[in-house]
Amino acid sequence: MSLVIAGKTLHNRLVLGTGKYKDFATMQACYRAAQVDMVTLAVRRFDLGAQGEDNILNWIPKDIALLPNTAGCYTREDALRVARLAREALQTDWLKLEVIGDPKSLYPDNEETLEAAKILVKEGFIVLPYVNADPILAKKLCDVGCAAVMPLGSAIGSGLGVQNPMTLLLIKEVLESYGLPMIVDAGVGTASDAALAMELGADGVLLNTAVAEAGEPTKMAQAMDLAVQAGRLAFEAGRMPRRLYASASSPLAGVVGRT
Repeated sequence: MSLVIAGKTLHNRLVLGTGKYKDFATMQACYRAAQVDMVTLAVRRFDLGAQGEDNILNWIPKDIALLPNTAGCYTREDALRVARLAREALQTDWLKLEVIGDPKSLYPDNEETLEAAKILVKEGFIVLPYVNADPILAKKLCDVGCAAVMPLGSAIGSGLGVQNPMTLLLIKEVLESYGLPMIVDAGVGTASDAALAMELGADGVLLNTAVAEAGEPTKMAQAMDLAVQAGRLAFEAGRMPRRLYASASSPLAGVVGRT
């Protein structure tokens, strides 16, 4: 069940975020409930210089890897600046690259994301770009050296689930040809959404709001963990073919009275 990205092994294919939790203690409890290996951190939204319990880093267990992100950036220049600050502050080359194109829909700006990715890869970052679901863009991101591609399932924070399954299948095909993983990021609202993303062939799922805004966040975190595991197993097993007509569960051959 392990996932390898840029030589790093993750034993859990679920990645959680850090925003919207009612407090840091709840956030930490969700990480433990979901047994995640990695969380993504919006660098510009937290005071990493805060002291004691006011510093979010003191609530993220040391055995969980950090994936800094450039959430809230609307230009490539802004994303580059935040990425470099994250590298300096957190001592990691890993980066979830986000360049948002519209403050209402929060859809990514694919063109700016691609241009920022080119620069960051050359600077030695391990870039995981968050993008609109587009197989052509996915190929271009692979060509410039990204370590994975993270297409959205639907608008971030919407909870609408996977609205673009056929497009995700096309992206998966592109990424497989490069030997790179596809991580569905954004839109997951409940456990069945995460399972569907994995059944489609996603190598991982990144989510946050579905857990943070759940009635009981720790229960939802555990549910997401189980859903990702179940979806991956179903993908690896291979589902039965769909049929227009019924097919009896028990074969008729050899039944008494039949020839």
